Amino acid sequence: MCGIVGYIGNKQAYPILIKGLQRLEYRGYDSAGIALLSEGNLNVYKTKGKVSDLIRFAEQQDIKGTVGIAHTRWATHGEPNTINAHPHCSQSEELAIIHNGIIENYAVLKESLIEHGYTFHSQTDTEVLIQLIEYIKKSNNIDLPTAVQLALNQVVGAYAIAVIEKNHPDLIVAARKGSPLVVGIGDDEFFLASDATPIIEFTNQVVYVGEEEIVTLRRGKQLKIRTIGNVEKTPEVMNLEMTLSQLEKGGYPHFMIKEIFEQPKTLSDSMRGRVNIEENNIKLAGFIDNKEKFLNAKRIIITACGTSWHAGLIGKYAIEEFARIPVEVEYSSEFRYRKPVIHTDDIVIAISQSGETADTLAAVELAKSKGAFIFGICNVVGSSIPRNTHSGCYTHAGPEIGVASTKAFTAQVTVLTMLAMMIGKEKGTLSHEQYFKIVSELGRIPDKITQVLKQNTKIAELAKTFTYAQNFIYMGRGYNFPVALEGALKLKEISYIHAEGYPAAEMKHGPIALISQEMPVVVIATSAGMYEKVVSNIQEIKARKGRVISIVTEGDVVVSNLTDYSISIPDTEECLVPLLAAIPLQLFAYHIAVVKGCDVDQPRNLAKSVTVE
Repeated sequence: MCGIVGYIGNKQAYPILIKGLQRLEYRGYDSAGIALLSEGNLNVYKTKGKVSDLIRFAEQQDIKGTVGIAHTRWATHGEPNTINAHPHCSQSEELAIIHNGIIENYAVLKESLIEHGYTFHSQTDTEVLIQLIEYIKKSNNIDLPTAVQLALNQVVGAYAIAVIEKNHPDLIVAARKGSPLVVGIGDDEFFLASDATPIIEFTNQVVYVGEEEIVTLRRGKQLKIRTIGNVEKTPEVMNLEMTLSQLEKGGYPHFMIKEIFEQPKTLSDSMRGRVNIEENNIKLAGFIDNKEKFLNAKRIIITACGTSWHAGLIGKYAIEEFARIPVEVEYSSEFRYRKPVIHTDDIVIAISQSGETADTLAAVELAKSKGAFIFGICNVVGSSIPRNTHSGCYTHAGPEIGVASTKAFTAQVTVLTMLAMMIGKEKGTLSHEQYFKIVSELGRIPDKITQVLKQNTKIAELAKTFTYAQNFIYMGRGYNFPVALEGALKLKEISYIHAEGYPAAEMKHGPIALISQEMPVVVIATSAGMYEKVVSNIQEIKARKGRVISIVTEGDVVVSNLTDYSISIPDTEECLVPLLAAIPLQLFAYHIAVVKGCDVDQPRNLAKSVTVE
């Protein structure tokens, strides 16, 4: 969850590290800190709060040095405060460490180190790790890379770490297990980060550090990699596909609104080279290369977390409708621990924007161990899920910085829809007529999203009316039920208003007791699907004086006249309605949060990439 960054080279490290922290702040913003090596000194500065607080604190400090590491924290062990902020120093203050992850056996290690005379100042597991590294280094009179290797062999848990040493200012040692780590290779310099966003400004040459690998970065030397089992590896240098402009707000006040408005382009990018309108065809290489696996599958299991889980629900509807294969959608955190029944002819689809979601990665490993075929749907090239699955498909949504996922969601739904259509076509369970119709309509979706975005001002005005609300209910049926769940999640995430999503018909089985003038209800009531049934549900709400906001199809008069407020979206195929209906719900949540003065891009207690349990 935390963001780590490092630099070693000939430039001043501080501005590079600070800019890197700002790029990584979506990963955590409870506290921030930096460690710099300069003229024989190890200077550590850290503070509670955001990177901006660290900048203010460091203004009057010595920030010289061409080697350094820095960290922005999402708290796991220990409350967010300055003492628990990273970097952490060893007892001799000769070593400093930054860490993303959780050391599960920290308590046992800590007890042993206390017996050997070590004292601790923080509540963190990270301080235990740096003390362990120092103890091993001094007890065995060995160098830092070897001490890190030996220490990590005693560690249980997940980590991405970077360590520097006061007496060796030409060295950074880093390692990872279960948490992402990327090395950027420049001109006689190295960059280190949790992901590539801090690196792209300086180089497009990167190495993605593998599981249980240790990297040694020495000034003027080549990058060296070995495993914690002491096996040397050859670095695989890759080219970054992202651009610096993708990481900037581009004139928008927040990344979230920028990313909402990027969706016509991101969906075009998701379909580019895959959807051929002229030939009425879809081609996904990940499916084509493994066609027999999909055609012979008796069951598909989709595993994901949060917004990706909602996308998976929509994928379930599409796959079952088009391909007639039973689909189960599992929360990764439950799937990995509940002893699921997995067969060798199952296909497991793992969905993750970052490709680093800890629970989903664990679900992948569990399914692989049972012999299932694993298909990944991910946004970040080179991340852990693509490297650990048998095949898959990138969503090509581009970097998503806002913590509340928007464009990644619609890109995931697009890929799942294309996959369902390809399976159905090859199995003969989706008619050619319907297949061609949906292919053609997919090509129109980006323009139709642009039409929906033109209602941004109207939705912003509507949002002002509902900032008073303490609770919301979101409802939909069929393909629109997962959209209701996603709309409620967006509102919770960024405005801190309690909201719940329900299938519309389930309202009578409990939630109707909550209906009053103070309980706004958002209903997705588009013409495709069970329109008359949803109209009946709305009438039940209105009979109890509920206030209803409806998402309707353009030209609708029945629901528009029945509800208090309505937002229209263009007509489309039923399976594609989520791609349009999600947009006004994203905008609605965004504008309510803005009016309430919430931190839209960095909502409290959340981080973008959940790389710890």
